[in-house]
Amino acid sequence: MLRAKTFVAGLLILILATACSSETVVLSPDGSIELQFKLVNDQPFYQVKKDGAVLVTDSQLGFEIQNQSAIRDNLQIIDVQQSTFDETWSQPWGEVKNIRNHYNGLVVTLQEKSNLQRIVKLNFRVFDDGLGFRYEFPEQENLKDFVITNELTAFNMWSDLKAWWIPAYGDEIDSEFLFSQNNLSEIGQKVHTPFTMEAGDSLFVSIHEAALVDYAGMTLNPVGKELKCDLVPWSTGEKVKTSAPMKTPWRTIQIAKSAGDLITSYLVLNLNEPNKLQDLGYVKPEKYNGIWWGMHLNKYTWKKGPNHGAASPVVKQYIDFAAANGLSGVLVEGWNEGWDYDWSLGRFNFTTPYPDFDLADLSQYAQEHNVGLIGHHETGGNIENYESQLPEAFAFYQKHGVHSVKTGYVTRQPSGEFHQGQYMVRHYQRVVEMAAAHQIALDIHEPVKATGLRRTYPNLMTREGARGTEYEAWSAGNPPEHTVILPFTRCLAGPLDYTPGIFDILIEERPENRVHTTLAKQLALYVTIYSPLQMAADLPENYEGQPAFQFIRDVPTDWEETRVLNAKIGDYLTIVRKDRNSDDWYLGSATDEQAKELSIDLGFLLPNRKYQAEIYADAADADMESNPTAIEITSSTVTATDQLELKLAPGGGQAIRFHLLE
Repeated sequence: MLRAKTFVAGLLILILATACSSETVVLSPDGSIELQFKLVNDQPFYQVKKDGAVLVTDSQLGFEIQNQSAIRDNLQIIDVQQSTFDETWSQPWGEVKNIRNHYNGLVVTLQEKSNLQRIVKLNFRVFDDGLGFRYEFPEQENLKDFVITNELTAFNMWSDLKAWWIPAYGDEIDSEFLFSQNNLSEIGQKVHTPFTMEAGDSLFVSIHEAALVDYAGMTLNPVGKELKCDLVPWSTGEKVKTSAPMKTPWRTIQIAKSAGDLITSYLVLNLNEPNKLQDLGYVKPEKYNGIWWGMHLNKYTWKKGPNHGAASPVVKQYIDFAAANGLSGVLVEGWNEGWDYDWSLGRFNFTTPYPDFDLADLSQYAQEHNVGLIGHHETGGNIENYESQLPEAFAFYQKHGVHSVKTGYVTRQPSGEFHQGQYMVRHYQRVVEMAAAHQIALDIHEPVKATGLRRTYPNLMTREGARGTEYEAWSAGNPPEHTVILPFTRCLAGPLDYTPGIFDILIEERPENRVHTTLAKQLALYVTIYSPLQMAADLPENYEGQPAFQFIRDVPTDWEETRVLNAKIGDYLTIVRKDRNSDDWYLGSATDEQAKELSIDLGFLLPNRKYQAEIYADAADADMESNPTAIEITSSTVTATDQLELKLAPGGGQAIRFHLLE
C-alpha cells in the first residue's frame, strides 16, 4: 500500500494510499488522537485511537432514506481533501475569553457505484481534545427533497465503560432527571447527550453534538458496548425532513485524561460558526433576582389575585433590593394574561399585561435604579400560539427597554412533538433569530439541548435543560451528588441556569421540603456551575443581615480564564475562575454526601503579588442534614506559593474570593 505524508504548517497528516483508496487516517495536531476512515465491503466505517490504543472500534456511518435505498452500501471514495486550521478567537462573554481552535481536517467524498449514484461527504475535524464529524449532501440530481428515517452513525466503544446518563424519553418536562451511573451494557434504554463515560482515572469520553440547526436532536441507544445514534422523531415517525444541499450537525467525541479536562474542552464551541450578530451592546452577563422562588413556595402566584407576584408594588420591592445589592436584573414571571387557564393549553397573550402590572412605569423605575427588567414568555408548549405572536411579543418588550427574556415550555407541544425533535429545533431557532432582531438576550427553560450555538448567536446566553433548584421546593429535592455530576454531563453542552443561592436551606415556608446542600455549597455553585446569567434565587428577606450574601454581591458572571483544580465525577469538584474585568480569582468547591478534605495549590495567582483570600467555608460542625447553615467567614493574605486546605462538610462546599492587593 502506498503511504503518502502531507506536511502542513509543520503538522503531520497521514493519507494511506491514494485519494481513491479505501482507508484514510488523520491525526490530531499533537498526534495523540488518530481518526481512521475506511470502506469495508463498500460500507463506510470509522475508528478512533488515543495514544495508539483503540478507543472507538470500527463504527458504522450512513443513512436510511424514506422510499429510497439506504445511503450505506456500494460506496466508493471519489475524493479526499485534507487541511489544517489554527486560530484563536475571543468570546464576547463566557467561561474563558480566548479559545484556540486548532484541528486537522479531512473531507472524504463518497459516491454510490451504481443505481442513483448519490453523493455524500464526510467532514472530520480532529483536535487534541477529541473530534467532530458531520455529513454533507451537495446539490445533486438524484437527491433533492428527502426524508431521513434513520441515521446509522454508531459509536462502538472498546470497553464496557462506566457512564452517567439520563433517559431520552419518559417525561413531559424533557431532560429534568437525576443521573444514573451504570456500565454501558446495563443501561437498557435511550439516553440524552452529552453522554459521559470514564475508564479508570486516566481516560474520560463524552459524546454529544454541535451546531444543531434544522435537524433532529441525537439521542443514543446503548446496545452492549455500542452506542447507536437515535434521532428524536416527529410525531408522525419521520426523523428529518430536508433537501440537498444540507449539512447535519457535528457528532462530537470529547476525549480527556482527567475529568476536569472535559470541563475545559471547548471543542463543541469550536465546531460552531463564528458570531453572526453585529450589535451586542444589549448582551450583558449579569446577576439577577426575581419573583420566582416565592411562587414555588406558594407565597406568590403566577395568576392574578391577592397574592399576584407580578403586581407592580412587589416588583418595585425586588428592584429596590437589586439596586441596593449590585444585582443588575429582575425577572418577572406571571405578568401577562393567560395564567388563569390550564398552563398546558398555552393560552398566553404576550402583549397584554394583567391590570396590576404597569410595564411602562416599572421599566422607568428600573432604569432610574440602574436595573433592567427581565421579561418572561411561558408558552405552555403551545408553539402555534407563541409563533403567531412572536414579532409583536418581542417588539413589545423592546419598546419598553426589556433586553433579556426567559422563555419556558413546561409541556410537550399539543400536537405531540418532542422538545428535541426537528419541529422544536426549528422553533427555537426562529425564537433566537427573532430575539436578536429585537435586541433581546435569551434564557431558555425546557429547551432543546445546547450544542454551542451561543458562539454563532451570542444572545443565546443560557438555558435550563436539567433538574434545577426548583425541585428542592416541591419534590424530594436534588441529592448532593447531583451538582457534582452536572458539570461533567449537562454542563459540557453549555451554560446552565441552575438558579442557586438559597439561604433558607430548611425552607421555612415549606417545612416538608428542604435544600440538600450547606449554605457554603450554595455559594460555591456560582463558580462550579457556569452561567453568564446567575440568579440570587432566594427571597430578598432571606438575604437581609446575612454576611455570606457578600459573596453573591462580589462574584462575577463573565470570566477571563477557568481552571479545574481537582475533580471526580459525582464526588467532588474544585474550579477557579478569573474575573474578566479585574485580577481577582474566585474558587468554588463542592462535594457529595461525603465530607472531603482537599489541598489546593494557589499557583494560578499572579507571582510575587499578595491577595486577600475571603473564605466562605463550612463551619466545623456543618452538615447538610443536621446543621446546613453553619458557615465560617474568614480572611487571610496569600500568594501564589501557598496552599490551602479545604474542608467540606457532608453535602457541603467552599467559596473563596482572591482579591489582588495593591
